[in-house]
Amino acid sequence: MAVTIAGVSFDNVFYDREVDVLYLHVGAPSTAVGFDGTIEGHHVRFDSEGRLVGITILNARQILEREGKITVTVPNEVSVEAADLGDVLTAA
Repeated sequence: MAVTIAGVSFDNVFYDREVDVLYLHVGAPSTAVGFDGTIEGHHVRFDSEGRLVGITILNARQILEREGKITVTVPNEVSVEAADLGDVLTAA
């Protein structure tokens, strides 16, 4: 299952139900060379050209149930929101 957020299609998707963490990545995680945190407490990964290639969303189900969306503020970029993640979190 692929997830598209802010025009980025994450084709490597894994939800760890036990710890409520959603991992999204474009291709293999090994393509990431840069890492940063967001003001929301999530983690983002970038490739060698500075493109967003990965997001780790902590407490994904809890946030989605409470707020109806998940906001990820990518450093030096605009804030993006994802509300259509119910299928990903339910499938796991």
